[in-house]
Amino acid sequence: MSCVHYKFSSKLNYDTVTFDGLHISLSDLKKTIMAREKLKAADCDLQITNAQTKEEYTDDNALIPKNSSVIIKRIPIGGVKSTSKRSSGRRWRAYHLMTLTMGGSCRK
Repeated sequence: MSCVHYKFSSKLNYDTVTFDGLHISLSDLKKTIMAREKLKAADCDLQITNAQTKEEYTDDNALIPKNSSVIIKRIPIGGVKSTSKRSSGRRWRAYHLMTLTMGGSCRK
């Protein structure tokens, strides 16, 4: 049996996925981890990076060698939502008021 060690970036300890052969495809590794961690493919995707080389695996057909260690990050399917203009405007006004009351200037 071969294995790949994985951990989520927020965790301290590694878990292990076992498989037959010399390597596992990125898509198979993602499916296995999502099943073990009870994650739904409709909610998120996994960003997988080699722990030693910091190489990010992006091709689902990429082969990850046995005994590798990888770092996992959950990422949203639709991407990261941008901040609305309205809330950005509120932050700017709050910053502007704060600097004016402290005697500072908003410009450098």
